[in-house]
Amino acid sequence: RKGETFNERSKGKDVRTSNIIAAKAVANAVRTSLGPRGMDKLMELSNGEVLISNDGATILSKMNVLHPAAKMLVELSQSQDIEAGDGTTTVVVIAGALLEACGTLLSKGVHPVAIASSFMKAADEANRILEGVARPVNLNDRDALISAVNTCLSSKVVCQNSDLLAPIAVDSVLGIIGGKNETERDAATNVDLRDIRMVEQMGGTIDDTELVNGLVFNKGSTKSAGGPSQISNAKIALVQFCLSAPKTDMDNNIVVSDYAAMDRILRDERKYILGLCKKIKKSGANVVLIQKSILRDAYNELSLHFLSKMGILVVTDIERTDVEFICRTLGCSPVAHIDALSKDKLGSASHVGDVVMPGSGHKVVKFTGVANPGKTMTVLLRGSNDLVLAEANRSIHDAQCVVRSLVKKRFLVAGGGAPEVEVSLRLKEFALGLTGMDSYCIKAYAEALETIPYTLAENAGMKPIDVVTELRKEHSEGKHGAGINVKKNIVSDMYDLDVLQPLLVSTSAINLATETVCMILKVDDLVVVQ
Repeated sequence: RKGETFNERSKGKDVRTSNIIAAKAVANAVRTSLGPRGMDKLMELSNGEVLISNDGATILSKMNVLHPAAKMLVELSQSQDIEAGDGTTTVVVIAGALLEACGTLLSKGVHPVAIASSFMKAADEANRILEGVARPVNLNDRDALISAVNTCLSSKVVCQNSDLLAPIAVDSVLGIIGGKNETERDAATNVDLRDIRMVEQMGGTIDDTELVNGLVFNKGSTKSAGGPSQISNAKIALVQFCLSAPKTDMDNNIVVSDYAAMDRILRDERKYILGLCKKIKKSGANVVLIQKSILRDAYNELSLHFLSKMGILVVTDIERTDVEFICRTLGCSPVAHIDALSKDKLGSASHVGDVVMPGSGHKVVKFTGVANPGKTMTVLLRGSNDLVLAEANRSIHDAQCVVRSLVKKRFLVAGGGAPEVEVSLRLKEFALGLTGMDSYCIKAYAEALETIPYTLAENAGMKPIDVVTELRKEHSEGKHGAGINVKKNIVSDMYDLDVLQPLLVSTSAINLATETVCMILKVDDLVVVQ
């Protein structure tokens, strides 16, 4: 009997150890990409594509992770990406450090449930400490928002362009939650980033990126000879029917034997298409957007010829997924049949036209001066190759998420490892006031949080132990903002350097990491179901 229970106990221990080792391996893989001096990872995907990124969530989501406990860390970084949008590497590094602390505690014979409950207490206390040192921010204070976004962009590939990209990210988010209207802006509690459309256009450099208050399509207008390419006071129709000869529902062939019948078919086709074009002209539309069609041609040469003769600008191949965004931006309604096309279905814009992109010769269609009833924004991204474009897109998305975090929770804390050191120091003081196992576990939790400043210093090529000791000294003297200045390799006040980050990023990272670690701790068996 005794032997059996003994085996059972050791099995739970082995499973826990293997889980901790697997999850730590994942955390160590992204540890080097933390902070402004972090390294980027180059990933070769299964389809042969190459991807360069230092965004924790992107790296982990592309990793082929087999161990179930390690998969939990991948999901952890994704949930941080959804909740706060930034700090995806931080959250994984914290989780790895906490797991290491768990390993030490478990080897000393502390029960896993006791560790888990103490860690949850520590996380609650950490939130209180962070809220105590956070500074409130007003959404009308654009400079504070921009400095928070600059901190986020400092660790990205596009950091040298942050002077341009940070204002774009801030203005694009503020534009969709109320624009110039301050009361509407103050009432907002969340932001839907799907209202910001990212249009990638190869060519030029990232410096050519711009924010468009309107709409941009990443291809030029489709025009036959003599068609217009610029239209002022545009009335825009979005059509979902096809401007081509009708087809039957079933596949069939018509055999024509004599020329007279052939002429008649062509004549009728012309007449049919001309009828459609005349109805479009009659509705007052001078710009037509045609949705892509799979079953038959959405347009043909003939219809383009007629529309250009009528002075109508045509943009073809509108994706079905973009229809809703276009309607919200231009204030038009999609028209599914020619008979339903009327004046009230049209959208308006003060100018629509082809714009030649500098540096590539590509054309894009730009809509400016739109009514924009749905409050949408478009960012036109430029870059010299696909890798740069994709990374710039991810970086701007992270930057917009930072602004969104500030809309959700309007507080800023210092960056550069300052909040983690502050929490670590205050938690150690908190632990001294407790007794028994709690005190011991919370002290271990506090020490684990110092991994963040330690890693930041390590990645910046500084001496991590000296730096963390210096930080502890500054914080114990009451300097809440003391953090690592990676540019000068010294410890300085982050508030003076405008290195700020949203409170939500730090609190959400600590909460999510603690929950994941407690979950891994409570697992004592691995059942494989074939």
